[in-house]
Formats: sequence, C-alpha cells, structure tokens
Amino acid sequence: MTLARFIASGCGCGFVPLAPGTVASALTLLPGALLLSAYPALLPLTAAVVVLAGLWAIRAATIDGDPGWVVVDEVAGQLLALCGLAHLSLLGMLWALLIFRALDVAKPGPIGWADRQGGAAGIMADDVIAGAVTAGILWAVGRHWPALLG
Repeated sequence: MTLARFIASGCGCGFVPLAPGTVASALTLLPGALLLSAYPALLPLTAAVVVLAGLWAIRAATIDGDPGWVVVDEVAGQLLALCGLAHLSLLGMLWALLIFRALDVAKPGPIGWADRQGGAAGIMADDVIAGAVTAGILWAVGRHWPALLG
C-alpha cells in the first residue's frame, strides 16, 4: 500500500468491510479526546493538517469519485466536530460523533453542495463543513445547556 492510499484510507480504517466512515469517525475520537484533554489548542491545528494531508493523498493516489474506502475526510471532519466541546466528556464525545455522522449522511444544504463538487477538494469539503457545523452546534449547546454535554 502506498503512503497516499494509507493516508486516504484513514490509516487503513477505510478497508473495514462495514461502515468504514463511521469506524474512522469513531476511532478518531481517541486521539481527539487526548488532544482535547491535554492540548486543546492543537485540535484545530491537527484537523487542518489532516485536511491538507487528505488533499495531497487523494490527489497523489489519483482517486476518482468518492470511493467508500477514502475516509480521511471523516477523520478531519470528526476532529473539527470535537473543536466545539469546551471540555472532555463521554457524553460530549458521543454527541459529536452522532451529530457529525448524521450531517455527513443526510448532507443538508452546503454539505450536500460540497459533496457534489469534484476532485480532492469535493471529497474533503462535505466532511469539513459537517465537522464545522457540528462544532458550532456543540458550542451553542454547551454555552446554553452545558449539562446536555456532560
């Protein structure tokens, strides 16, 4: 496996036979939790690095369309989603996963528009937007109803 395919597949998560996007998102919670608890300022920076690595990997692997095994976009989106949490909590992490995956699957509004764009940017953009929207939702909920996030 080339480095580009390894990165594009989310370190191999994309080759899981069932729900590779959900598996990649769920497994991203562990490093996300470590960053959120120890170095929260590095969480958005890490997400940005994953976005850039994903753009490179998708282009370098000459991937056409959006095959199911390409899940680096889910990794980046889930990391962005976690940026909306003020502190680490199991309930907050669960909401981050559920809201992000729901937006990624339903693809409302600009998320759906981004999904229809071509190339590496199109593959990455829908999940980056879904992650940013999730972060905004989590931030708003945490600001007004913090008990809902644990």
